[in-house]
Amino acid sequence: MTAALPDGPALPDGASGASGPLPLVVVPGMLCDHGLWTDVAFPEHHEVHHIALTEPDIGRQADAVLSTVPGRPFVLVGLSLGAIVGFEVLRRAPERVAGFCAMSTNAGAPRPEQYAAWRAMDALIAEGRFEEVIEQTLPGMFDVTEPPGDLADRYRSMAHRVGPDAARAQLAAQATRSDAHDTLRTVRCPTTVLYGTRDALCPPEFHRSIAEAVPGARLSAVPGAGHLLPVQQPASVSAAVRDLLGTAKRTQPAL
Repeated sequence: MTAALPDGPALPDGASGASGPLPLVVVPGMLCDHGLWTDVAFPEHHEVHHIALTEPDIGRQADAVLSTVPGRPFVLVGLSLGAIVGFEVLRRAPERVAGFCAMSTNAGAPRPEQYAAWRAMDALIAEGRFEEVIEQTLPGMFDVTEPPGDLADRYRSMAHRVGPDAARAQLAAQATRSDAHDTLRTVRCPTTVLYGTRDALCPPEFHRSIAEAVPGARLSAVPGAGHLLPVQQPASVSAAVRDLLGTAKRTQPAL
């Protein structure tokens, strides 16, 4: 017999529950959904829970993450806004996070020009011009401003599945961010910080500051990759998650 798990493989009897393999909670970035991770080979026999970004507040989104696997430790994987939600999860319930992978992200507070850009995008969506927002954001997603058609179409498809209402909630959530470096200095779980060397939205120095704040964090660069690492370099993401899970398992206290 097997026990079916949400969004993940079935586990043998006895392998589910608090004593089984650590579940993965996976959070995408803005205008992305579970399709971001299609080519990532998550390790077998681990639950994989895909989180949708639908709350207009970082704190409420963090609570949604924590309620996904109530009372259990988990490994958190987040990209961009998803990692920012992860910072808040670590602030609220550090004991729940057995491992953390932050990729393509920024732990700093929003800058004035970002607030202005988010307000402008929200106004476009409110006017029914969601397609324009998708096209405005597309050039920053990959290592080139005019990505190949298949990559561009994959991003557009995710954005349309997310839809204008959730997109507006994500923009509102971005505006509730705060600097996370003080929280990161208190993190004690195994942490991997992964970035593409050609990420125009979140350049290498953002990731170096995160890794410097978290004691013992592992900083890994993916040469030539842009913002959407799981799309461009799924093998690198797969390897990072696999290694993080192994470290998290070794450092978990015995039950």
